[in-house]
Amino acid sequence: MPPSPRNQSKAAKQISRSHLARKAPLRPESGRPRYGKNPRFGMDDDGLERLQKVLAAAGLGSRRSCEELITSGRVEVDHEIITTLGSKVDPVRQQIRVDGERLPNPRRTVYLLNKPVGVVTTNFDPSGRPRVIDLVPADQRLFPIGRLDRASEGLILVTNDGELGNLLTHPRYGVEKKYLVQIAGIPTAETIESLRQGISLAEATVQAKRVTVRSQHKQSTVLEMVLDEGRNREIRRMLASLGHKVQQLKRIAVGDLTLGNLLPGQWRKLTWEEVERLRKSATVAVGDFRTRAPRTNAPKRTYGGRPRTHRDSSNGESGRRSNEQSGKRRPKRPGKASSWRKRLQ
Repeated sequence: MPPSPRNQSKAAKQISRSHLARKAPLRPESGRPRYGKNPRFGMDDDGLERLQKVLAAAGLGSRRSCEELITSGRVEVDHEIITTLGSKVDPVRQQIRVDGERLPNPRRTVYLLNKPVGVVTTNFDPSGRPRVIDLVPADQRLFPIGRLDRASEGLILVTNDGELGNLLTHPRYGVEKKYLVQIAGIPTAETIESLRQGISLAEATVQAKRVTVRSQHKQSTVLEMVLDEGRNREIRRMLASLGHKVQQLKRIAVGDLTLGNLLPGQWRKLTWEEVERLRKSATVAVGDFRTRAPRTNAPKRTYGGRPRTHRDSSNGESGRRSNEQSGKRRPKRPGKASSWRKRLQ
């Protein structure tokens, strides 16, 4: 006997509900989606913004009018005309033009944040834990410079300036970072010297530039360590290999920047002069690539003949850099606020 129309409608509703339930995206317990748009910044988790949103933020009109600019073929991204709505761009790294006029790059912003314990430095965390970019105001994509693990605290810079981030984190520039490290036990003089000379980790041999003892207690010691590198959990791994567990770790300086009077979770915006000093401290070791003098020992070639240096000397060694001139290559380099004040008094 065929089912009645009423029973048929009920069955159809159950099937449609079960179908929708199977396609519903999973969300973590915190309520933050595992993928999709970042609700704070209005952009996707890959850090790219929709083109019409970038145009609207630049003051070219409403999003609807900016969509008309795109569909009419008046917008270029990296010299390529874009007519598809929903295209995603990076306004910091890509060149965007409207009617041939280049869109100005977003204003560079750098925040100095005193990161609390329990906050992660990643921009996307599926577990929904608090992030450093949630602690500073932003209407555009920001990212932290360097890293501090979840159990560490202290100074971290948050910015949208990719060039500055590279200057402060790339090993070749050697920008110093200063840490206060409370460890279990009393380290010997040999332990301190081992930290200065180098510790062999799985990926490389790492060393501290300077190590001093700030204070000693019955069962713990506070060290001041200066590094010019930033491998993952480097300080914790170095001290663990020497038999000392890190109880607290706090970064107190990057270059000549210090925390000052900032409490955990507080931030301030860097001035232009402070940002320029950071750039100078990063380029002083290798020279500023924008003002670096051209090579004078490179061989000069002429059209239709041998290089001039080869004609002047039979061996051609005057146009080559010796191993002594080139210098040695820098070795590879490797991540409760109230208690610190009591310990250091």
